[in-house]
Amino acid sequence: MPEKSYPMTAEGKEKLEAELKNLKLVKRPKVIKRIKIARSYGDLSENSEYDSAKDEQSHVEDRINVVEQMLKYAHVVDADSVDPNEVSVGKKVTYTEVGEDDPETYTIVGSDESDPLNGKISNDSPIAQALLGKKKGQTVEITTPGGKFKVKINKVED
Repeated sequence: MPEKSYPMTAEGKEKLEAELKNLKLVKRPKVIKRIKIARSYGDLSENSEYDSAKDEQSHVEDRINVVEQMLKYAHVVDADSVDPNEVSVGKKVTYTEVGEDDPETYTIVGSDESDPLNGKISNDSPIAQALLGKKKGQTVEITTPGGKFKVKINKVED
């Protein structure tokens, strides 16, 4: 059974690689040091420092595994190889909801790069799913947990 592919921008892949390096070379050694220090306090059964360090170690190791998996199956999307008017991962799309005047602009990125407050939405989001593959000038119906609405794609940029 094929593993899940993780579409992302080149910038997103670089950030994940930097995060993995930091996790392995900085955070992991710090946690190991904390565990050693906590062990030196004696009785581990009532040692909250030890428990805290072990919890942190678990979180660090889990994140390392997730990031390694994402990088292993990363699919870096080259937005330049897609039709310039077609919505794809790595492109910025501006649309206006039908019946409204204010346009909205988002860059569609991989799920780990998502930052809606800064205009970056995940390719897995309902809005992005509806827009992907569509072209400038098209009207698209978007279904979200809050309901359905139609938008007109005004602009697609790299």
